[in-house]
Amino acid sequence: MMEIHPGRKVFRDFLRCEYSEENILFWLACEELKRENNPEVVEEKARTIYEDYISILSPKEVSLDARVREIVNRNMVEPTPHTFDEAQLQIYTLMHRDSYPRFVNSPLYQSLAQQQAEKDERASVAPDQDGPGPHG
Repeated sequence: MMEIHPGRKVFRDFLRCEYSEENILFWLACEELKRENNPEVVEEKARTIYEDYISILSPKEVSLDARVREIVNRNMVEPTPHTFDEAQLQIYTLMHRDSYPRFVNSPLYQSLAQQQAEKDERASVAPDQDGPGPHG
C-alpha cells in the first residue's frame, strides 16, 4: 500500500464527510494500477477496481457517464495498467470542478492554510534571529 500525501489525506477526510470518498479512493487505485508491470497482478487489480468502483452493485460506485462506462467495459476484456484512464480523468475532473472548490472554501482547509502560513512565517524569521549565516 502506498503512503498517502498529507494534503490528499485531508482532502480524503473532507470527501468522506461529503459522502464522496470513493472518488479519491478510485483515483488512487488507478494510480497504483499504472505502476504495475506484472500482467497477472494488473488483471487482478483491475478486476478489484472494477468490482469496488465501477460495478453498479458496489456501494462505492463512482459516477461515470455511459460513454466512459462502455470504454471501461471494453478495456476489461484485456486489462492493462491504463484500463481506467478515461474513467480516472472523468472522476478527476469531477473532483476538480465540484469537490475541490468546496474543500478550499471549507473551514477545515482555511484552518490548515492559516496554520501553514504561520509555520512558514516562523521558518522564514528563524534563521535571521541568530545573526548572519555562514555566507553573510
